[in-house]
Amino acid sequence: MASWLPETLYETVGQGPAPSKDYYQLLVTRSQIIFRWWKISLRSEYRSARPGESKDTHEDFLDNSYLQGKFDFLERLSDSLLLSIISYLDLEDVARLSQTSRRFAKLCKSDMLWEQIVQSACDTITPDMRTLAEDMGWRKMFFTNKLQLQRQLRKKKQRRESQQQALL
Repeated sequence: MASWLPETLYETVGQGPAPSKDYYQLLVTRSQIIFRWWKISLRSEYRSARPGESKDTHEDFLDNSYLQGKFDFLERLSDSLLLSIISYLDLEDVARLSQTSRRFAKLCKSDMLWEQIVQSACDTITPDMRTLAEDMGWRKMFFTNKLQLQRQLRKKKQRRESQQQALL
């Protein structure tokens, strides 16, 4: 079964959060986890710093307290990847996660996340529903009950029809 997996399972590169200018690469292969870093600084004590690399098996990586404490790998993941991961959480867990940091609060309230959650909860999303969600916000749409949504969709449709009749 593992032979069906590609050799490189995941790779991400990026710059550390401000004010750092450091670059990082996280590479997860079938057999190991490789973390590389490049220190970029104008400070004299870092000018001679060489790039670093850490290679560990999956088991050793999980046991490596130095890496676990030194680098916050979750913070280094892109917003789109984190949103994808968060969309699989239970709503209670999303609420708890939103309280952990400003970044997670922003992600947990983002329309991109709630659009994914609504799409996974609904069988189909009609163009009218999509328009309404973009007007009111996907999160608000998710928490609005069906009767209220149907009433808002009906009002929106009536307004559109009356505008079309006014144009004729």
